[in-house]
Amino acid sequence: MSAVHVVVMGVAGCGKSAVGQRIAQGLGLPLIEGDEFHPASNVDKMRQGLPLTDQDRAGWLQLLGQELARHPGGAVLTCSALKRNYRDSLRAAVPELRFVHLALSQEQALGRVASRGGHFYPPSLVASQFQALEDPAAEAGVLVIDACLPLEEVVQRAVAWLAQPSQA
Repeated sequence: MSAVHVVVMGVAGCGKSAVGQRIAQGLGLPLIEGDEFHPASNVDKMRQGLPLTDQDRAGWLQLLGQELARHPGGAVLTCSALKRNYRDSLRAAVPELRFVHLALSQEQALGRVASRGGHFYPPSLVASQFQALEDPAAEAGVLVIDACLPLEEVVQRAVAWLAQPSQA
C-alpha cells in the first residue's frame, strides 16, 4: 500500500480522537491530533463558548497541512474539517488526501460532548458546528461512516477503505 494520508473528520463529539488513534495504530502511522495545534487564542475563544471563524481557523489549517506534509510515509490527522474550503486547504498540502467523516446527529453529538469531562470544548458550541458543516459525502476521497456504530466496526470499515487504492 502506498503512503496513506487521512483526515478523520466531523463535528465535536463524533469520536475523531478515538477512531483516529485506532486507525493510526492499525496502519502503523503517526497520529496528528488537530486540537493540539490550535493557538491559545482559539482555545480561549472556544472555552468562552465562542465559535471559531474562518479567519481563526486559517492559520491552524495551514499548520495542519504542513504537519501532514512532514510525514511523506503517511499520517492520520484528527480535524473537524467542517467546510469544503477547509478540506481543500488540507488537500492542497497533501495530494490524494482522504477523509473519513464520522457522521452523527446534533442530539447525539450534544450528548457526547456534554458527557466528556476536562475538555475545553463546551456543549454550547455543538450547534455552531452543525451550522458550519458542509457535507463532504459527494466529494472524491471521502468515506462517510455512522459514528454511532461500535468503535471497532467504525475502525474496521475505515481501515478496509483506506487499504483500497485512492479514488481521489
